[in-house]
This record gives sequence, C-alpha cells and structure tokens, in this order.
Amino acid sequence: MLELIKYIVEQFAEDKAAISYDVEETDDAITVTVLLAESDMGKVIGKQGKIAKALRTLVRAATPKGSKKYNVEIKERPQD
Repeated sequence: MLELIKYIVEQFAEDKAAISYDVEETDDAITVTVLLAESDMGKVIGKQGKIAKALRTLVRAATPKGSKKYNVEIKERPQD
C-alpha cells in the first residue's frame, strides 16, 4: 500500500528528494504520514483538498477486506 501512496504523491510533488514517509502501526490501523516541502503542499493536497481526498479514497478502496485500516496524513516537512 505504501508503494501506491508513494506513486500518487510523487506524481504531484516537484521536490521528490524532500518527501519522506513515516509509517506507524497500531492494533487496528496503519497511519502513513507524508512529509513534504512547503512548496509541494498545495500541489499534493489540491484545491479544497480534492487530491488528498482522492488519495485517501483510493487507499481505502485498495485495502483488502479484513485487514488493518490505512490512514493517510499529509504534513509539511519541518524546516532545518
């Protein structure tokens, strides 16, 4: 599932080197946090969050029945 998320995010982001993915697994869910450069936030989230919503919908649809639920969070990468 992480490969699907990476593929979709990299289609919209320009600074691909600045993207990082943090995966946290709990008993009933897997949370994937996508950290992006400030300049890519708007491109990946989209107008009114439409791209982010579509990404979450695709991930939900691709998740097999009976497996853990996937949550996708998109955050800005902290400045160094």
